[in-house]
Amino acid sequence: MGFPPRELRDLQLRVRTEQQTSEWKTRYAVRSGVEGTVNEFAHGHDMRRCRYRGQGKAHIQHVLTAIAVNIERLSGLPPTEETPTPRQPTAFQNYLDQREISRPKSWRTLGT
Repeated sequence: MGFPPRELRDLQLRVRTEQQTSEWKTRYAVRSGVEGTVNEFAHGHDMRRCRYRGQGKAHIQHVLTAIAVNIERLSGLPPTEETPTPRQPTAFQNYLDQREISRPKSWRTLGT
């Protein structure tokens, strides 16, 4: 067992005391969340090796894998019991209502 050089020991002591501050812990909390996600991709979904050649194809593989992981995470969440609150009418919709003009149907409701 050896002793590190004085400069290295002083640096270690300074860094270890800095790690005890609440500011450092707050910054590290964000990083630890990101590190967990990166670890899940690297080990859980074998993202260290790419199936396709070329940067464009590799990028598409990573994006599609990220979408799949997000869907997987969302499917594990418990369903919400609350109904979403309806949005407030826009200024244009209020204008149409005040003049008793029928509102045009939304593209989302045209097929129903």
